[in-house]
Amino acid sequence: MSLLVKICGLSTRETLDVALDAGADMVGFVFFPPSPRHLPLETARELGRQVRGRALKVALTVDADDATLANVVETLKPDLLQLHGKETTARLRDVKQQFGLPVMKVIAVENAADLVPLGGFSGVADRILFDARAPKGASRPGGLGAVFDWHVLGNLDLKLPFMVSGGLTAANVAEAVRVTRAGGVDVSSGVERASGVKDPDMIRAFIRAARATEELMVR
Repeated sequence: MSLLVKICGLSTRETLDVALDAGADMVGFVFFPPSPRHLPLETARELGRQVRGRALKVALTVDADDATLANVVETLKPDLLQLHGKETTARLRDVKQQFGLPVMKVIAVENAADLVPLGGFSGVADRILFDARAPKGASRPGGLGAVFDWHVLGNLDLKLPFMVSGGLTAANVAEAVRVTRAGGVDVSSGVERASGVKDPDMIRAFIRAARATEELMVR
């Protein structure tokens, strides 16, 4: 099975094109004002059109209300909604019913106890993304460059497809996949030269490293 590679927090035409040309399977756009990667709706509209079916468009929101989600869906026309907040299973069910889109729920991980909610989400979410838990007082739940202990997922018995994120880089993505056996990887800060500023060479290097990992898994 192919490894899914997601480049998240894209905000310019140049870096979006780099990600698409390098073979990203998913491209993520952030709609959360505290994030340095937050997109105005008009920018999101332009970037969404630029994708032209070359990858899946993912809209990242954090505890967004229905009106915010409606604006994002109408503007970006995403293929997948990434819910990165404290959304409950009931909220996931409502979002899926109202917007008719698959949902990827983010689970913040620090230790094995953080996996307890998986039982409830597994019947509602279409995909799970495991990310490092943000430190107390952080202004946002992800994109902070923090890595969690991947071995927490070592004995995971999850029927849903899942991805890992949190401090991934070209240097450590192979180890993350080896330990977790994840079906996908998601990177944001790990391909930036400054907070919120994507680096084209780092994007290319990450995707190359992820694809090399995929080849090793096939052997």
